[in-house]
Amino acid sequence: MKLPALTDTLEMYMAEINRVPLLSAEEEFDLAVKLKKYKNLKDAEKLVVANLRFVVKIAYEYKSYNVKLADLIQEGNIGLMHAVKKFDPHKGYRLISYAVWWIRAYIQNYIIRSWSMVKIGTTQAQRKLFFKLNKARKELEALSEKNPEFKEIAETLNVKTIDVEEMDLRLTNRDVSLNTSLNDESDATYLDFLTYQGNDQETDLIKKEEMEIVQKHISGAMEKLNEKEAFIVKNRIMADEPLTLQEVGDHYRITRERARQIEKQAIKKLQLALPYSQDEKLLLG
Repeated sequence: MKLPALTDTLEMYMAEINRVPLLSAEEEFDLAVKLKKYKNLKDAEKLVVANLRFVVKIAYEYKSYNVKLADLIQEGNIGLMHAVKKFDPHKGYRLISYAVWWIRAYIQNYIIRSWSMVKIGTTQAQRKLFFKLNKARKELEALSEKNPEFKEIAETLNVKTIDVEEMDLRLTNRDVSLNTSLNDESDATYLDFLTYQGNDQETDLIKKEEMEIVQKHISGAMEKLNEKEAFIVKNRIMADEPLTLQEVGDHYRITRERARQIEKQAIKKLQLALPYSQDEKLLLG
């Protein structure tokens, strides 16, 4: 059995995965136990294929974000594969109950990456707001039959009004490619009408030299961290797509709270080791 390819039409893909019978609880348990014991890729493949239809169902929940459904399904499938790899059948619950979290996480991260070149959500709270904002607005509209105020939405989601306003602005001003044609009758693009407003070469050179100094200080400070601290700084603070504390905890087999404590300790060490320039403070968050 091989994983169905998404290269054909979506209808053909869905028809193919729907032909795969669902596993009974006993069959799923036996396969998962064998996978955990023998690491046989065929067992992993059977577990994944039997649950692909659930990925499609979850992906459909996010189709309003103007991202190709096929891409959402592909990302969800990766999340499912990750879940199969980490699934413990002895916990007493079905695979899909565990996999839902990973499927949603991969789909949501892909949407955020695709939605804007500027990060939509840099914190967990902002990411949740990104996905809850439209839902809350529609629910309030249905109740009051009018467009809800930002304050109403904020109260419903238990967040600050300013956070709702900022997220709404980001959602309504999605990035447009500069290479996009102005209209169907012209080859002119937005890039053709963009004037240069950047710094002169001298200013850019000064900024480059300043950043090199900052990076040199940070490299020296990183040498004072132990292995776990350095890993967290690289993958949580400096990464474009930072790991969650839970992912760090899973990596080192420690609790989420312990990962948070190590992160706090690492930041404190860096702050003590670095000269307090404004640029370095910004890099440390």
